[in-house]
Amino acid sequence: MSDLPENDQHMPLVSHLTELRTRLLRCVAAIFIIFAGLFAFTQQIYTFVSTPLRQYLPVGATMIATDVSSPFLTPLKLTMMVSLFLAIPVILHQIWGFIAPGLYKHEKRIAVPLLVSSILLFYTGMAFAYYFVFPLIFKFFAAATPAGVEMMTDIASYLDFVMTLFFAFGVAFEIPVAVVLLVWIGVVDVKYLKKIRPYVIIGCFVVGMILTPPDIFSQTLLAVPMWMLFEIGILFGGLISKRERPDENSADDHNDQPPATQA
Repeated sequence: MSDLPENDQHMPLVSHLTELRTRLLRCVAAIFIIFAGLFAFTQQIYTFVSTPLRQYLPVGATMIATDVSSPFLTPLKLTMMVSLFLAIPVILHQIWGFIAPGLYKHEKRIAVPLLVSSILLFYTGMAFAYYFVFPLIFKFFAAATPAGVEMMTDIASYLDFVMTLFFAFGVAFEIPVAVVLLVWIGVVDVKYLKKIRPYVIIGCFVVGMILTPPDIFSQTLLAVPMWMLFEIGILFGGLISKRERPDENSADDHNDQPPATQA
């Protein structure tokens, strides 16, 4: 009797590659469809994203464009990135559709909630950065501006800054999903994660230093939530390990195995 999941023993490599190409094309199509719908609102989108900085600029000060093409290309670049972020559910759905046939039923029961939670956590991380972190950072930067220096930020530099933070916080908020996955597949257990907690805390600050701009303020605002999310991952990882039983898994594996193929 074959131990391979359903469909994997019958689908040749060429069929896998063809399906992978089809799903990649769907992801690209989704991004461009969203981009086409947002193209007419590029200026409004940039205005919305730049609001956390503009509200702390000195009276009479504005953002500036130091390159001739920046007023057009920078909002366009932002709109493309927004299209990519909005297409993440479609992208993850296509990834799920590609790997799902190779999973057993008990694996799908855990994988589906992890997939949904990863999407929600990524958007939550971006929202946390926009509504909580950005106001604190820009207020601090505005207050720390030396006397005689007028704060006038280039729009392209601002976009690079906020996109870095959006991505960093979006990925950082995936930590609970990563921890649960590691516990679920048996790479680590909850006791070991608790044992290495001090090293994880140090690692959070190191990652915050790498992923965020070179200021201790934004590094700390990323590192502390990462640590908290790690603790949440340990909590849910403990719940998963308690509910998973080896005898139940072996029974599910036996039920999920396809019938033997006849020669």
